Amino acid sequence: MSSSSDVEPESPDDPSGITASRYRAAMRRYPAGVTIVTLGSETGPIGFTATSFASLSLDPPLISFNIAHTSSSIEAMLAAESLVVHFLGDHQRHLAQRFSRTADERFADPQLWTRLDTGEPVLHDTPIWVRATVYRLIPVGDHTVVVGLVTRVHDDTDADPAPLLYYNGGYHRPHDLD
Repeated sequence: MSSSSDVEPESPDDPSGITASRYRAAMRRYPAGVTIVTLGSETGPIGFTATSFASLSLDPPLISFNIAHTSSSIEAMLAAESLVVHFLGDHQRHLAQRFSRTADERFADPQLWTRLDTGEPVLHDTPIWVRATVYRLIPVGDHTVVVGLVTRVHDDTDADPAPLLYYNGGYHRPHDLD
């Protein structure tokens, strides 16, 4: 019987040995809630899906998400003063798919959204959304971490919709464990 110290690790503790495809494959196996971030810009409404959303702090109320430096929305995000993060319900898979397409298709249907009095686009029929001002932008690796200070919370979960989840390249809904 060998001790745990005799076991060879699967890969060395050296980040140079981690390929992008291997890292991506591992991260696909971690489930995440699906959000859509929207913001106003000089050229019109901007929006993108973000599965990296997190709550950071209760006091003050801070949130975060990441945006890739290669995203078509990065310049607008870096210039934005405020944004809205929509927590999608399982009935909104069509929105997650729409906002994963080319930018010109995202807001093409005016029946799907309107603007808040503060100017940000807000998607209709979203169970929960939060409006936030941009608190910090932190470039890290090939992404920027966006930290937002929450200024408004919309919660319309009376019908108790299930959240939309993203896992292993597909959309899912959670199931209760008995």
